[in-house]
Amino acid sequence: MLSKKTKYGLKALTFIARQEGDVPVQVGEIAKGEQIPQKFLESILLTLRKAGVLGSKKGKHGGYYLRHTPSEINMADVMRVLEGPIAMVPCVSLNFYEKCDDCVDEAQCSVHKLMIQVRDSNLNVFKNTTLEDLSFSK
Repeated sequence: MLSKKTKYGLKALTFIARQEGDVPVQVGEIAKGEQIPQKFLESILLTLRKAGVLGSKKGKHGGYYLRHTPSEINMADVMRVLEGPIAMVPCVSLNFYEKCDDCVDEAQCSVHKLMIQVRDSNLNVFKNTTLEDLSFSK
């Protein structure tokens, strides 16, 4: 299940992507526009800034902005920043692999085989969906 952190992060990114020009967007404006609790949103945006997805500018006309064009930001990267591993179990994770304690032989494990298919399907969707797709789809 998608966490609220990830759901709100995706909403915030699409809100920023839809803004005209390259003017930073204030946290309060995003929170109000997307009905997201402002304190929680601040934490999410900070995570995205530290990961290099967003940049920030301080001051009266400050706020957050995208560090790349919406077409360059794929959902696999965003999901990993906000949600962690894309795989449902650690034994099939590409970036966070861990051997399962209860599995004697991964090659013969039916759960392992199924979870590889699930991971690959999800990864395909996330890698091939950009912020532009989410922000400007009709």
